[in-house]
Amino acid sequence: MLVNFDLTRDACKALFATKVIDTPLLGTSKLHQARTMQASKSSPPVLRKKDDGEEDITVDLYPFIREYKGGSVERLLHSPFVAASEDPADNRGVATRDVVVDKSTDVSARLFLPSVAAASAGERIPVVMYVHGGSFCTESAFSRTYHNYIRSLAARAGALVVSVEYNLAPEHPVPAAYDDAWAALQWVATLSDPWISNYADLGRTFLAGDSAGGNIVYNTAVRAASGGGSRIYIEGLVIVHPYFWGTDRLSSSEAVWDGIAMFAPEAIDRLWPFATAGRLGNDDRRVNPLDEDIASLRCRRVLVAVADKDTLRDRGRRLASRMRDCCSWADDENAVTLVESEGEDHGFHLYNPLRATSKILMESIVRFINQRTAPLPLQLPQVQELLACQGKMHRAVQPVLRVPTRPYMDVHGYGTAHESQRCGDTY
Repeated sequence: MLVNFDLTRDACKALFATKVIDTPLLGTSKLHQARTMQASKSSPPVLRKKDDGEEDITVDLYPFIREYKGGSVERLLHSPFVAASEDPADNRGVATRDVVVDKSTDVSARLFLPSVAAASAGERIPVVMYVHGGSFCTESAFSRTYHNYIRSLAARAGALVVSVEYNLAPEHPVPAAYDDAWAALQWVATLSDPWISNYADLGRTFLAGDSAGGNIVYNTAVRAASGGGSRIYIEGLVIVHPYFWGTDRLSSSEAVWDGIAMFAPEAIDRLWPFATAGRLGNDDRRVNPLDEDIASLRCRRVLVAVADKDTLRDRGRRLASRMRDCCSWADDENAVTLVESEGEDHGFHLYNPLRATSKILMESIVRFINQRTAPLPLQLPQVQELLACQGKMHRAVQPVLRVPTRPYMDVHGYGTAHESQRCGDTY
């Protein structure tokens, strides 16, 4: 039986009443902490009262995170972790498995392999590297919210999805998230995991993410285009409700719906400086994209999704418009797709998957991933090498993580500045 967990504002307020305090565990890595949790893969976080000295809030980024004078971090809202299972029957026809991407930095990922891969008679399927949202400081690839969403995406698109578990701020300030996503993309290129080497078509590689994850995949694509050493050709980007900002105010940043804006502009003003440990401002090129970076993108297609009531809506619209104007490959009228969800707010599709607008957004993404394009007239040498060696190299299985790499639970529906010419604010 399918249940529609339609979160009203009152329900959200009730959820916010439950708080999780993250206490730093000195001298232990996330991997070690994860192994101590093997008795219960979806154990709830330890709830405790704040110490007397912690009542002073030094940073308040409601509804995401609070930081206290005593050094504790409080991630608002929480969602239980979901254990991976290689039995498709446990996940509605999708096998899942957790792998270590980079042991030195504790970066890991959850792989989602749909049953269609086994029934495709040797035909390879698209691979999607997905980066979750959460304002760089909350959420997890292992949370119920993202596990359920990515499982549905893998099943509907018939794609192998690599959902990245990256390090969060403030413990790991940006650019840690960018470096972790880059490491995950390079890990995919190694073909060292049997699911990837046996089933993935690296000629159809997509980067996808929502909110902060949308920002991360955009910047990952920019890095790949700048000669960062990526051995994978990126076919397309899926950027959903992306977190981009700036010191200039666009119309959606001033909008208030029903007396409440999900994200107050004043709070968003503080988010990027917080995520970067105060080192960068809101016009940094990674959060307020430059034309030269946009023009450098070497993918073939982009889908940008925005929500009508999202404070970040016009940032997403402007990104899509600037891609059409700045990217040479965007001459094709279908190269840049903008999907707008009327009457919806940021991240609505994660919490209301049965809503009509959520289904429309999902179908748009599925069509985008499965859209067949003409072969590239000239493939990069490293791409040709990768495609030639698929299925032939040594298939050493990566170490498997059977539990999440972080002992706390978060949930959310969620570099130096460079002077350069930016496109206008019209779209």
